[in-house]
Amino acid sequence: MISLMRQMITYLSFNGNCREAMLFYRDCLGGELSWQTIGDTPVGEKIPESLQHFILNASLIKDDWILMGTDMVTDGALIKGNSVSILLDCVSEEEFYSCYQRLKEGGQSTQEIESTYWGVLFGGLTDRFGNQWLLKFANYDKS
Repeated sequence: MISLMRQMITYLSFNGNCREAMLFYRDCLGGELSWQTIGDTPVGEKIPESLQHFILNASLIKDDWILMGTDMVTDGALIKGNSVSILLDCVSEEEFYSCYQRLKEGGQSTQEIESTYWGVLFGGLTDRFGNQWLLKFANYDKS
């Protein structure tokens, strides 16, 4: 029996700059941002003071999507790659262009904005934190 997935959440790892990145994403995309630092946890007093400000878990919530992040990296260092992209399915052309331009600040375009043969506006970028974003807008209301 196949069970239906309730939700898929994008979860990003950072190397000490999770707070900065999540504030940037909130400013670009809107939404409600909350986080818990390592110092805020029950074991926080046992953690070196230099690590207490690191983000254990951050959540940016808007409508029906969630973007999460952390400064906690498993064994070894954080290695950025291009195997994960965050796709924003925008509700308007205005939202599409606004999000694209804001996310691109300090980053670079990887796919210039174009009207595709499959009928959507599409563009891609790498933000200043090294994360890959894809944006699309399809005007399905042809009335």
